[in-house]
Amino acid sequence: MLKFTKMEGLGNDYIYVDGIHQKVDMTPEFITRISDRHFGIGSDGMIVILPSQKYDFFMRMFNRDGSEGKMCGNGIRCFAKFVYDHHLTDQTYLEIETLAGVKRVWLHVENGTVQSVKVDMGQPSLNTQDIPCLFNKEQMVDEPLNINHHIYRCTAVSMGNPHVVTYVDQLDFEIEKIGPYFEKNEMFPESVNTEFVRVIDRQHLKMRVWERGSGETMACGTGACAVMYASYVNGLCDSQVDVELLGGILNIQYQDGHIFMEGPARTVFEGIMNEEDFKNV
Repeated sequence: MLKFTKMEGLGNDYIYVDGIHQKVDMTPEFITRISDRHFGIGSDGMIVILPSQKYDFFMRMFNRDGSEGKMCGNGIRCFAKFVYDHHLTDQTYLEIETLAGVKRVWLHVENGTVQSVKVDMGQPSLNTQDIPCLFNKEQMVDEPLNINHHIYRCTAVSMGNPHVVTYVDQLDFEIEKIGPYFEKNEMFPESVNTEFVRVIDRQHLKMRVWERGSGETMACGTGACAVMYASYVNGLCDSQVDVELLGGILNIQYQDGHIFMEGPARTVFEGIMNEEDFKNV
């Protein structure tokens, strides 16, 4: 039997599992089955809390299709809430190891419960080698990209995982038709997360996101950070903005070369699963 907690940050929901005190199956087959919204628990994937040799904790995150991601902004906020609310720590400042590096996290606690979390998301990079992106320049900033016979002006950003940001006049379109063409484009050898952005004003951006391995999600923390930075370098916003996603609003700030993200984290429910039931589906 495996204890789990369903959590969400702006509708970006994951199954959280304490991997410190119990053994966790991290195979793609198991993750895909428990993430299924009809036959499983239902989520955008699974996040596992593990010990770290140098830092407070180690976070592993997996997409709905079982592939492993390097980092998830909404996910790490819920991760921080999980470890505090489950008494794995009593600290309100944490250093969490991820595959995208160590993230510094500050918890806002009221009456013993985490209400919101601020994360130092690190230094964004426009270097195409960091993303990785096979573009023929060192940076892809407001460059034309042919996607399914249509030209999009694109800016590629690494937030520890790959993002490509493009601007649209309106967000009411069939993202499921165009998203996969971005995700699997040969320009991005490790595939890519894609953000479609409408600029409201210099302090307010609206976006939809197509995440690699998961499709459209209600929110993407690293995506919101990539959107803020791409908009900043393109001269479209100030150094602090509200980024509105389908699931809600994140406050994103660019300061001293780092991106800081602040937003909510919420526990939906807790439960116990019989792993064997999902292995035999």
